[in-house]
Amino acid sequence: MRKKKKLTLKWGLKIIAGVVVFFTLPTLLLYGFLHFKYNEELPIGEETAQADVLANKMLNALNYNAYKATDYIEFTFKKRHHYKWNKTKNTCEVYWKKYKVNLDLNNNSKSETFQDDVKIEGEENQELIQKALAYFNNDTFWLVAPYKVFDEGTTRRIVTLENNKKALLVTYSSGGSTPGDSYLWYLNDDGKPKSFQMWVDILPIDGLEASWSDWTTTETGALLPTFHKLMVLGLEIENIKTNKNLL
Repeated sequence: MRKKKKLTLKWGLKIIAGVVVFFTLPTLLLYGFLHFKYNEELPIGEETAQADVLANKMLNALNYNAYKATDYIEFTFKKRHHYKWNKTKNTCEVYWKKYKVNLDLNNNSKSETFQDDVKIEGEENQELIQKALAYFNNDTFWLVAPYKVFDEGTTRRIVTLENNKKALLVTYSSGGSTPGDSYLWYLNDDGKPKSFQMWVDILPIDGLEASWSDWTTTETGALLPTFHKLMVLGLEIENIKTNKNLL
């Protein structure tokens, strides 16, 4: 009987090991392939006045003045998170699943959280505020990133490409959820963004490229994206509404 128990245990361990390998090996192989194919080192750029010129060209192509005058933006990101963002007051209502968080972006301690319209207190309240803030930082960046190239804590550099065209490298030393991230913007001849590459902590592969080509002109005249392609993934941004001159 003792030998049979040992045999059963041995086979059980083999089965468990086989299951682990079955699920993890394809993932490791896929990651290795993607890393080999797409991973790139962060390019070295020149921090010159020309970088600011190129950044301003991009802002002009996107009607930055119209965006700056926009007080309110509402949108849905990937059909999962919905936002009602009051840019002027620096507040945002964040909705997902059964939760609603009223974010005060000036003072997080004033933020409030709700589940099915019932106010949440204590530790769960703080956890939901941090989750909503992380969602906000990520999802609004996919919406308005080009307008943030002169944010406090940013540096701008010119990168010369193989075809001798210029790209704009923007690095964020502060702000957001992952300071230190860098983005290399590829622009059309008129300065309008068509894609960027990312060197960000949240992604395991450096230099992944995402499209910035599906634009819509909003009610206030600001240009905002409706879709990004990231490898085989699609990031949808829907139900975009803008307003200005809010009381």
